Amino acid sequence: MKVRPFTVLVAAAVGIMTLNGLMSAHHSISAEFDGSRRITLSGTVTKVEWTNPHTFFYIDVRDPKAGTVLKWACQLGSPRVLAAQGWKPDTLKVGMIVSLTGTMARDGSHKVIARNIVADGVRLHAWPSENKHQ
Repeated sequence: MKVRPFTVLVAAAVGIMTLNGLMSAHHSISAEFDGSRRITLSGTVTKVEWTNPHTFFYIDVRDPKAGTVLKWACQLGSPRVLAAQGWKPDTLKVGMIVSLTGTMARDGSHKVIARNIVADGVRLHAWPSENKHQ
């Protein structure tokens, strides 16, 4: 079978564009979250998404002043990073009470990078750096 140079060129171009799209899709945490804006949250887990590239869990947090419930999205690392810290897909379950500190989203949405997580009284290490401070 004879391979045409144009076919090879097109295949290479498609491959490069695909890799470029995948690489640019994963952005820097500092682009989306403001490291100087921290918040402490406590609430009830309402949903867990154990998916790539980031695991999320969602909590309902009652605002004591207004009496309203705010829904927060809490971002973690990938399932692979969590598994290396001892997590399993069912480590967090709907209905668990959690507290955490979070780095807030730059856009003001109710989204945080979750750290220092305590679920039903058990400390969970979500990031490799959290294991160094014991």
